[in-house]
Amino acid sequence: MDHEDLSRSLPPLSPLSQYINSSTLSVPIIMVIELDSPIEKSKMIEFLRDVFVPINDRFSSIIVTDKKGVQRWKKVEITIEDHIFFPTFPSSGQTLEDYDALLDTYVSKVAMETTSEGGRRPPWEVHAFTYPTSNAKGTIVFKLSHAIGDGYSLMSALFNIYKRADDPSLPVTMPSVVPRPIGGGGSSRWSRIRSFVSMCVNTVTDSALSLLQATLLEDDKTVIRSGKVGVEFEPISISSVTFTLDQIRQVQDKVGGTTVNEVMTGVISYAIQLYIQRTGKVSNGATRMTALVVVNARMLRGFKTIADMLKAHIWGNHFSLLHVALPSTSSDQDLNNVDPLEFIIKAKDELRRKRNSMALYFTSRIWNIISSLKGPEVAAGYVHAIFKNTSISISSLIGPSQKIVIADHPINSFYYTVAGIPQSLIFTIVSYMGKLKVVVRTEREFIDAQVFVSCLKDALEKISDAADDHGKDGKVEFH
Repeated sequence: MDHEDLSRSLPPLSPLSQYINSSTLSVPIIMVIELDSPIEKSKMIEFLRDVFVPINDRFSSIIVTDKKGVQRWKKVEITIEDHIFFPTFPSSGQTLEDYDALLDTYVSKVAMETTSEGGRRPPWEVHAFTYPTSNAKGTIVFKLSHAIGDGYSLMSALFNIYKRADDPSLPVTMPSVVPRPIGGGGSSRWSRIRSFVSMCVNTVTDSALSLLQATLLEDDKTVIRSGKVGVEFEPISISSVTFTLDQIRQVQDKVGGTTVNEVMTGVISYAIQLYIQRTGKVSNGATRMTALVVVNARMLRGFKTIADMLKAHIWGNHFSLLHVALPSTSSDQDLNNVDPLEFIIKAKDELRRKRNSMALYFTSRIWNIISSLKGPEVAAGYVHAIFKNTSISISSLIGPSQKIVIADHPINSFYYTVAGIPQSLIFTIVSYMGKLKVVVRTEREFIDAQVFVSCLKDALEKISDAADDHGKDGKVEFH
């Protein structure tokens, strides 16, 4: 087949999908599903073949590159058995804690391995850990190339194939939340003008910051950022902590008007400061630390609810990045004398200022301009540099409100993370059945994951205690 026939017959990957599926930046998504019942191998294979693969052609397609360097999807025949793995471990003399450790090691190993065998099969695989752990009677680990789609693409797929555990005939529902619109301003003419001017200023400054962060501007090396070249290839640890949405709502009710993501960004900011203090490696001066907050760009298309967005089947990668400055702590500052709620307020102000900006649009436009002028590999290097030069990333997903079933296996909990990102510390957050699971992916030999998780727990506890002294009302919202 010549180049012209190839172009006509095979759909191309989106520009963003090509950037994160390149020799410079290759990002897999890891989704871990903890089950309430032991895994039945035959049911899992049947589910993947008859339910999962038919969701979208990308699950039965490989990625090929044409003569112009454009990556395209090519549909192929697949064998399900080539995509599912059943690891074996000693089955006698092992405690649940032993299997916890084995699973953690296995998931970290799977995350760091190359997805697919040289492009000879579609870039996804499933690992069925059939041994009981402290949290599950069996665990399913999905590993998918980010080129297939972002978290909301996958959630959209699962949203349509999951069944409710209480009544399979009823639809799975999401929390009743409304996305916060970008922009704002009052109803008066002067308020609208002021809001427009503010948005223009923010757009220029935020777009310039994105350019600088990929070229000249780099965060300081700290106890959460090694700055090591090739850090994305270093061994990782994956830990998690679970909060209830009621805990988050208590903070919202007292602080007033904050979203769940604003609260969690504040909690993470505070936890970082606690971790810095506990390691004893506090800077003598102000330290530059920046978080990349992953924003679902579908929210900019007028959807009124998360469920509407999921039902629209907008596949692919539709996200952008907000550069959020994290508070710094100097050696002469005592965290015991700092009001923990300041971290929530600063996160709220910073995120809302960033949302009142068109930089979300222009950032992706800049990436595409670079790609059109110099090729997708150069654009991938630009995106890689943005991650490399910042300290952390934070992304979040909203999961179902009810308990759900996959392949007739009830799901106790699930979470996700990513690999291949050149950062020492990455946070992913997902809600499910009234709980919020925060996953901490760390550079194993650099960050003490156990200490950091304890800092996260302490951060929310201290913030909750401080919130008891405030009496403003708020409501739960997701951006």
